[in-house]
Amino acid sequence: MTTFERAAVLGAGVIGASWTALFLAAGLEVDVYDPAPNAEESVRAYIANAWPTLDALGLTANGNPDRVNFHATAAEAVKAAQFIQENVPERLPIKHALFAEIEPHLLPNAIVASSASGLMVSEMQDGWQNPSRFILGHPFNPPHLIPLVELLANEKTAAGVLEEAEAFYSMVGKVTVRVQKEVPAHIANRLQAAVWREAISLVTNGVASVEDVDKAMWAGPGLRWAAMGPHMLFHLGAGAGGLEEFCNRYSPSFHRWWDSLEDVRITPDVAAQLFAGIQAEAGEQDVATIAAQRDEMIVNMLKGTMPLRK
Repeated sequence: MTTFERAAVLGAGVIGASWTALFLAAGLEVDVYDPAPNAEESVRAYIANAWPTLDALGLTANGNPDRVNFHATAAEAVKAAQFIQENVPERLPIKHALFAEIEPHLLPNAIVASSASGLMVSEMQDGWQNPSRFILGHPFNPPHLIPLVELLANEKTAAGVLEEAEAFYSMVGKVTVRVQKEVPAHIANRLQAAVWREAISLVTNGVASVEDVDKAMWAGPGLRWAAMGPHMLFHLGAGAGGLEEFCNRYSPSFHRWWDSLEDVRITPDVAAQLFAGIQAEAGEQDVATIAAQRDEMIVNMLKGTMPLRK
């Protein structure tokens, strides 16, 4: 098993900067590449802003925010890294060009994980001469705060790489799931997409306002979903009979509900309706203020007495 002491982050926008802060907090030395002229200034500011949150979560005991190095090329950034987190824009030509640049400079046992949310691993593998140590490592934004990482490998992945990646992510405080079959958007984004589709439908059909749809989520099922997933919660929903009894008891109701769900498209008119609704919900608060509130609430949940389910 590889000993992870140094990581590289390729692409240092919001996702990459967040990964950088998390890796530093875990005690790693981090090499960063991003072609933007202000990348170093932006990433250092992000680390400084994220560090109190990481500290509050107890994740900085071995960390040092100054162990970050910035490089002029991706090839230079990866040369000493045992783990590389790639976060460049989700366009295959850009990713393929990056992979071709870094492949000759990787350590023999280095693992490269892509944060891609929409692209397929099989598509991205076409950019490699040897894709055996390349996998999907898709986070939920922001990675330094939300524990989830979705992992995907396939028949071109070398034996043991997925297990090594799981060990790495566990070391930096993440919770991993394995995507066993390649589908667009992996697991969690598909769940998000399904819920948001119905949330939009409820608004456009006049069932509820944007604010009340949001309130129905955070004051209702969202609280339960923060503790356990839908299958386990429904397992608890029918007493001693568990999920089998729940299915027997409530299947007709769910079939009726599913039959009433509509397909939706985010047309300009729909987008305008949603934006007007969110403006009413936000009131005088700007995006930065609301984001800070979100982060504070998530930190408080993660710091709660309930241990994170593994």
